[in-house]
Amino acid sequence: MAEHSETHECSDQAPIPSSSKQIADIQIVEYEAKYQTSFKKLNEEWITQWFKMEEADHLSLNSPQAYICDNGGHILIALCNGEPVGTCALIKINSETYELAKMSVSTQCRGQGVGLRLGQEMIAKAKKLGAKRLYLESNTILTSAINLYHKLGFKEVKGALSPYERCNIQMECILE
Repeated sequence: MAEHSETHECSDQAPIPSSSKQIADIQIVEYEAKYQTSFKKLNEEWITQWFKMEEADHLSLNSPQAYICDNGGHILIALCNGEPVGTCALIKINSETYELAKMSVSTQCRGQGVGLRLGQEMIAKAKKLGAKRLYLESNTILTSAINLYHKLGFKEVKGALSPYERCNIQMECILE
């Protein structure tokens, strides 16, 4: 369990910045087996750009249905013109806590609000599932991702030992 001294609430209502780069036609859909290849490809793309693939990556990316969905988790896919351009997963830790994980956005769609939409949709989903807390692990080299997490209401915490070598920051937000 992470240590936290203050309450910080996640926001599924953070305003999406309007810009000429904004993608207007993003559709967020539930994961289906037909998206497995895209889920894997989009996540491998960012992981291998900055880090190396680790055992936990292989487990979740090779078998997302078994590793995530069949264990009470959920995956959302962002589509642009019917093509997958982003992913985000909720991994169930227990009845009150989910891990926000495997958030990825294709290189051509970054900076256009896709990650924010995915994050907002996952926070709303976690609330519907009765979650009280969302947790995530990341690396501070991923400044855009860290900024997005702050925008969504996440705050840095000291958590349990991570299975990822690349993890140097853990964050949480409390759902109200």
